[in-house]
Amino acid sequence: MDRAVIGDLYRAECERMLVYFARRVYDAQLALDLVGETFARAYESRDRFTGGDGAAWAWGIARNVLHDSYRRGDAERRALRRMGAERVELSDEECRRIEELAGLEDLRALVLAALEGLTPDQRAAVQLRVVDELDYPQVALRLGVSEATARARVSRGLRALAAALDGAEGLA
Repeated sequence: MDRAVIGDLYRAECERMLVYFARRVYDAQLALDLVGETFARAYESRDRFTGGDGAAWAWGIARNVLHDSYRRGDAERRALRRMGAERVELSDEECRRIEELAGLEDLRALVLAALEGLTPDQRAAVQLRVVDELDYPQVALRLGVSEATARARVSRGLRALAAALDGAEGLA
């Protein structure tokens, strides 16, 4: 795959991919960084592309980039270093536009409603584990329960949130 094809692929998929990332990370700037990381990886691995659907290939890379960003949180720095590029800073208006495209206001309202629908025990466990990023032994200690109970509360809470948000993918 040559450079021009990567450019065409970027132009064809960048907006949908930006919305995809924004709806998962709830941060317009990070979403833009993840799009950049996706196409940096696509460019770097273009010689390994064996043909077929270029969009499917790019979306596979996008899913991996998202998972990696969840694990490491440094997508922007790696992409910029490799490409020798400078980070694009979004204006407030550009951030608002991306959030609008992704329907983040509606998603935030759904998440808030879904959180309020959790039991107090589940809500506290999810808060400590997901928002405060504590490990399970710390969650258990804070809640005064066993680690197994803490894990169960987080798991049940996240399943309930996922079920409540299941139909949200079509928003925007």
